[in-house]
This record gives sequence, C-alpha cells and structure tokens, in this order.
Amino acid sequence: MLLFSGLFFLMQHHLQELRASFLDQVSKAKTVAELEQLENAFLGRKGSITNLLKGIKDLSDEEKKVFGKMANELKKELEATLAQRSQEVEKSQFGNLAGQFFDVSLPGKKPAVGRLHPLTKFIQEVEDTFLSMNFEIAEGPEIEDDYHNFTALNIPADHPARDMQDTLWAKDIPFLLRTHTSPVQVRYMESHRPPIRIVCPGRVFRKDDVDATHSPMFHQFEGLMIDTKTNLSHLKGILTIALRRLIHPELELRFRSSYFPFVEPGLEVDVSCANCKGKGCPVCKHSGWIEMLGCGMVHPNVLKSVGLDPQVYQGFAFGAGIERLLMKKYAINDIRLFYENDPRFLEQFPHV
Repeated sequence: MLLFSGLFFLMQHHLQELRASFLDQVSKAKTVAELEQLENAFLGRKGSITNLLKGIKDLSDEEKKVFGKMANELKKELEATLAQRSQEVEKSQFGNLAGQFFDVSLPGKKPAVGRLHPLTKFIQEVEDTFLSMNFEIAEGPEIEDDYHNFTALNIPADHPARDMQDTLWAKDIPFLLRTHTSPVQVRYMESHRPPIRIVCPGRVFRKDDVDATHSPMFHQFEGLMIDTKTNLSHLKGILTIALRRLIHPELELRFRSSYFPFVEPGLEVDVSCANCKGKGCPVCKHSGWIEMLGCGMVHPNVLKSVGLDPQVYQGFAFGAGIERLLMKKYAINDIRLFYENDPRFLEQFPHV
C-alpha cells in the first residue's frame, strides 16, 4: 500500500484550490478577452498549474506518477470548460446580431498610426539633400574631449565658448557634452585624406536656460568640403541649392562677413523672410532678412591640426541648427513645442 507524504497532500490541496478558483472565475467572465487572461493565468507557460508542477521534483517516484496524472486530468477539464464558456460568451456577444442590417461599405474606425517626429524627418531630408550632391554622412561621439571640441578648431583657451555658462562639463573627468557637431569634422579629417565631402547631423548640448528660443539640447548639421581647389563660390552654390530644397524653392540668400575662430574668412547666411516676402515686418525686424547659419573657409590652423598642408588643401565648412530651420520653415515661435510630444502639434507636419 502506497503511503503519501505530507508534501503530496499539500500539493493536492493546492491543485483543488486552483480548480475551484478557475471554475468560479470562468463562470463570471463576460468577454473573450477575460477568458484569454484566465487561460494565461492558469494554463499558460507561466500559469498557476505550471508553477505548481515545478514542485513535483520533491515527490517520490510513485507520488510523481499519481500527482502528474491528477494534474493532467485537471488541465483537460479546465481546457474543456474554457472552450465551452468561450462559445457561450461569443454567442451572447454576437448572437443578437442576427437579422440586423449592417452597411458593410461604411468606413471603420481608423487606427492610430505612428509617424516620424518632425525633427527626425527633417534630419533625413538634410541627409538626402546632401547625399544627392555626393556628400557622405559622418557621425561622432556626443561626449567629447577638450581637444576635438575646442583646441583643434582653433578656439583659444580664453574664448567665451569655453565658459562654463555655455559648456556642460563632466564632473571630475576632462570630458564634456559636445557644444557643436564640428568635432565630427575634425575626427573625420584625422582618419581620411582629401577629397572630403561630408555632412554631420546630430545632437549638441549647451548650458542654456529653457525658453522659446533656447534649449540645453538641440540638433545641428554641419558640412565640410576639402580639396585642392575648393573656394567660396562652391560654398555659396551648395548652400543655395541645399537651403532652397529644405526650406523653399524661391528662397533668397545673402552672405555677409562674420567671425568664427575655425574659419577664415567667416560668413553669416541670411535668408529672405518668409513672413513678409522680404518687404520688412516685426519677425525680421523690418529688414526683410533672417539670420540662418554660419559658414566660411576652413582656417589654416584647423587644417594643420589634422595634418593637412594649407598651402595644398583648402575647404569650406558650414553649420545650422535644425530646430532653427524648421521654425523658420513653418513659422514656429517656440522651440519647446518640438519636445513636448503634443499630438496636436506633431500631427500638423507632413508624414509621408
């Protein structure tokens, strides 16, 4: 005569409790979804019966045979009960539709679909624009060292850009969150020889307070072209083509002198005000023009820092804020709208 252990009787009791709990809950279920949840909770791979069977290893060989048979019989009973109850629920939900008229040509409920964020989509447009002009896409680290972010770009130690008010430095280690995407250009020139044609989109970071026109994190794209005969006319031509594709085909550009430590000569690019069509309004401060980006011929010191002879090679670089371009393109007056994830704002942008 087989003598069962206390553990066997305890597990048998738990099995009976599971049966009673399942039968009670399945009788109260009103929807197919509720029945599916019960099936997963009791009969699934991580269900209650499966978890109980894990303790079978501690039973004797004879007890395992008996308990295993009991558990299998219970699973079959629960599965049959579940199938029967599913038929009853489906009949109660859909049986009363018989004889009713439905216009099957009526449109159904349109499900919500995801779409690219306007910043992501515009970055892709920037990449496609420059790829079509035989540029390559280059990327680099967002955590930079002082040399690649400042020194190699001819930014002296006393330059305001190094001030803690602008730069986010790591604590106790000599690294920082890059303040522009120009370090990508330096790293690319260190490992590639001319001719070079690259565009570098990415996130950058500044120690700025958040307001309508500033954010501690935003996006830029920068371009670089190095060769033996590159000049300002190439720069003007490429920027004119790119900005007209990205903003408006009839966009007018104006180049004027400016200063940046990593280019010489340096230029600012203004574009015609889309709000007043160049006639003058409060948006453009009645000038008809809006400042858009900086550019210029790469400074000889920058070329020397990457081992290029400025007597042989020359090139140009340019950089623009992606949020800034989008704000001008769509007349958006607050940069924070890009980061608030408000569907009412995001759904206004083309998504095809």
